[in-house]
Amino acid sequence: MKVTFRASFHRDLKKVKDKDILQKVKEHIYSAEEASSLAEIAQIKKISGSRGYYRIRIHEYRIGVFVSGDEIEFVRCLHRREVYRFFP
Repeated sequence: MKVTFRASFHRDLKKVKDKDILQKVKEHIYSAEEASSLAEIAQIKKISGSRGYYRIRIHEYRIGVFVSGDEIEFVRCLHRREVYRFFP
């Protein structure tokens, strides 16, 4: 899949201090690049009521993504208590 990033995703990553979380985010980005479908991406789940929006769970953090055709856009990376206020 083609992977793109929003500026909000980069801003969120700068605020994450836990190196384990950052490493897991990197692994999910690589797996999304190599995946040919959503089923190949680990821990991804559709967000109900929002067409094309999904989340990837990493411990206490969530990555918000938007999927359109063969493109996956990483939108946000926030703690689970904050992510649904700002995404989708």
